[in-house]
This record gives sequence, structure tokens and C-alpha cells, in this order.
Amino acid sequence: MAFLKTILIILLGYYLLKIVAKFFAPRLINYAAKKTESRFKEAFEGFNQGQQPQDEQVGDVIIDKKTDKQQRTGEKVGEYIDFEEVD
Repeated sequence: MAFLKTILIILLGYYLLKIVAKFFAPRLINYAAKKTESRFKEAFEGFNQGQQPQDEQVGDVIIDKKTDKQQRTGEKVGEYIDFEEVD
């Protein structure tokens, strides 16, 4: 009789856990998603603040690494060399 009672308690606990998980799992996942979103937003804002252009004054020198022609055409600098093995 004790064996059946133990099995019944285990099954009851299992099904009770499933019911509670159906109720709390969506809320837990929603909380985790919002928390992750807020962390990414904070990280992006910190990154974005460092990238803001400063006020330019007369006489400041600005150097752009890519020319307008390279930006438009996607042209790469250099050439590709294909090497072959010699026996």
C-alpha cells in the first residue's frame, strides 16, 4: 500500500508542476526577454554616445579613410594573386 501511495504522490506532484509551469513559464520568459532587451538597449546607447560627431570648428582637419568613389562602387584596394604549388 505504501508503494501505491508513493507513486500517487509522485504523479500528483508531476501534474501539479506541469500546471504551475504552464502558468508561470510565459511570464518568466517575458521577464527574461524584457530584461535582455533593456541590457542591449543600455549597451547600444553607451556605444552610440561614443560615436556622436563633435561640433566642427573652422580650421579643423577631418580625414575620411574611404573616398566617395570607393564607397559608391565598393572597389577594393589591391589585387588578388593566385599562387600554385610547384613540385
